[in-house]
Amino acid sequence: MYAIIETGGKQYRVTEGDIISVEKLSVEAGEKVIFDKVLVMGDGSDAKVGTPYVDAAKVFGEVVENGKAKKVIIYKYKAKKDYRKKQGHRQPYTKIEITGIGEDKPKAVKAAPKKEEPVAEAPADEAVKAESKKESATSESKKPSMAMKKDELIAYAEENGIEINKSAKKQDILDAIEAAEK
Repeated sequence: MYAIIETGGKQYRVTEGDIISVEKLSVEAGEKVIFDKVLVMGDGSDAKVGTPYVDAAKVFGEVVENGKAKKVIIYKYKAKKDYRKKQGHRQPYTKIEITGIGEDKPKAVKAAPKKEEPVAEAPADEAVKAESKKESATSESKKPSMAMKKDELIAYAEENGIEINKSAKKQDILDAIEAAEK
């Protein structure tokens, strides 16, 4: 579902989850905003067009931040008149995340990451052995993918005894590894 709203003398086409920058509104970050000047509200070919606004239609949003845009330099100059004027301007804006069209939907709350318990440090010799075991276990457990670098793919093939052409392209190396593992 989408809507076309009017705010700050401009029109914006929005859908749920969009983040838009509008002319500065007098609201703080984290507050809810309701846009009642909805020009068009629809879903695909089914659209309600207002005259000028759709009756009882609202778009809900939450303010993400208030800020200023990058500086624009204004330079005025008149030839042969010794007139020069340099001026800068930073346009204030409000960034809004659209949370609902027609009805306000609560924002999904992300779960906080779990804290891991600290591990007691082992003596130096045991720590080195444990680290080497971790490295060998991680290299064996990693599945080859396009996210890996070419050098990592070549090392993976050598560790697993797979013959490949080291001068081949990354995709060819990956295909050879996958074919050998089947």
